[in-house]
Amino acid sequence: MIKTYEEAIKRIAELEEENDVLLSELEHYRSLKKSGRKKHNKTWEASYNDFAIKYEQGMSIMEIVELGTISRRTAYRYKNYYDQMCLNNKSEDIDD
Repeated sequence: MIKTYEEAIKRIAELEEENDVLLSELEHYRSLKKSGRKKHNKTWEASYNDFAIKYEQGMSIMEIVELGTISRRTAYRYKNYYDQMCLNNKSEDIDD
């Protein structure tokens, strides 16, 4: 039990330090993404680049899917991303 003002101030400081540690841990856990699509990492880039090469060689989406490396939904997602990248490149060429 706290009997003096100094003990109370000391205890408040301890609790504030503990609170700061717990808040930083909480922020760490809030920032974790446990589900859903992952960010574009090296694995994603490798898979996308493989798709883009095959698509540029003239393979249809269904032919790429039949190879079994990606799902149909992923192939369409990659195609959408590919189309956006092509549009961005064209708009950059026009601006230059």
